[in-house]
Amino acid sequence: MAKKRITEDVLCPPPATLPVLTTWSVKRPNAEVDAFLSRPAFAPEAEAAAAEVLADIRKRGDAAVLAAAKRFDRAVLTAGEMRVTAAELSAATKAVPARVKRAVKDAHARVKLFAEAGLHEPWYLRTPQGGYAGEFYSPMDRVGVYVPGGTAPLASTAVMTVTLAQVAGVREIVACTPCGPDKQVNPVLLYALKLAGATEIYKVGGIQSIGLMAFGTKSVRPVQKIAGPGNAFVTAAKRQVYGYVAIDQVAGPSEIAVLADDSANPAWVAADLLSQAEHGSGHEKALLATDSQALAEAVSDEIVWQTPKLSRADRVERVLQRQGILLAIVPNLKQGMELVNRFAPEHFEIMTRDARMWLNDVRAAGAVFIGPWTPESAGDFVAGPSHVLPTGGAARMFSGLTADDFRRRHSFVEFTEADLAETLASIETFADVEGLDAHGRSASIRFRE
Repeated sequence: MAKKRITEDVLCPPPATLPVLTTWSVKRPNAEVDAFLSRPAFAPEAEAAAAEVLADIRKRGDAAVLAAAKRFDRAVLTAGEMRVTAAELSAATKAVPARVKRAVKDAHARVKLFAEAGLHEPWYLRTPQGGYAGEFYSPMDRVGVYVPGGTAPLASTAVMTVTLAQVAGVREIVACTPCGPDKQVNPVLLYALKLAGATEIYKVGGIQSIGLMAFGTKSVRPVQKIAGPGNAFVTAAKRQVYGYVAIDQVAGPSEIAVLADDSANPAWVAADLLSQAEHGSGHEKALLATDSQALAEAVSDEIVWQTPKLSRADRVERVLQRQGILLAIVPNLKQGMELVNRFAPEHFEIMTRDARMWLNDVRAAGAVFIGPWTPESAGDFVAGPSHVLPTGGAARMFSGLTADDFRRRHSFVEFTEADLAETLASIETFADVEGLDAHGRSASIRFRE
């Protein structure tokens, strides 16, 4: 069916490059799959650029931020023009169509509900001699979020970051997003930031925005934590300011993996793979792991048929040229699951019979989407969990953004005299072993006449 559709659609020539169709098994890996799974953790050119710009911002403050905005975004701003004004926010709100406002409000409500439900509650336990020990939480005072706005104004990212900080109780939420030569920010993005709870919005993007938030300048006070996705340069900058501020995770080009059997609709699978390939860097990755050769071939045909119809077909073509779409035929779904775990994707869709049964086998994935009616795009826009997720294999050790990431966790202990007496011998022994007699004395002195 798909091949017939391709020949009929003469107005849309197929992409110049086809997805990689190959076989893989645990016992017989191949070079194409190995190359696909390999994603460098660092981009040397991005690391060098970030180091240069960040050092300049620490030295010259606002002047360096403005110079970088001119250099990278062709935005000629003054220090006074960096912050979005109340008038600009009002104008943006009026410019957004009603149907778009409804969509943003819908997403905000769902994300807020999910974030509130996921907040950890304070807890405690009783100590053996009548005391207490537990944990409680407090919101950070001032945080920063980065919202990409270069190849696409990601209004959804505003919802998926700022809303969580608001739910956490953060009083000051700083948002940075780039503007172009016209000094304007997309009105939908501004509306989403305002609705989600941003208290300050700056027309600054890229490396310079990370430096602005991390170090502060005469115009902008520094934040305590920076969250949000970005390109390789933003990611490099976040990594280099870690320690001056906290960061959420390292997030780079978008990724998706699909585990599917012959029950999956090839057109749907292809559409879902393409949904991540269109982002624009050319380094996106999309993986299908299936035990059905017929499905893999049909998905390949569908990618060929669907790609020319996309407004970002040129971006998808760049991904295809880099062999960023891989269709792997595996001996069975268990091995397919193993391949997905080795990939450790940002997004993972399960499109098999009894899809939910595979959840217990997931070891590394940012977010999981179960069944044929849960496209990854639902998670990107409205489902509830934040779409700020680890990429580049970082799902092996990082998790997606939550409201708790904008809170501080505190432990507490309240011993009774009997608790301290019961543990005194152990305290003194540790103090003796570690050569810290003042430590031991601070406990024993309480029992001396």
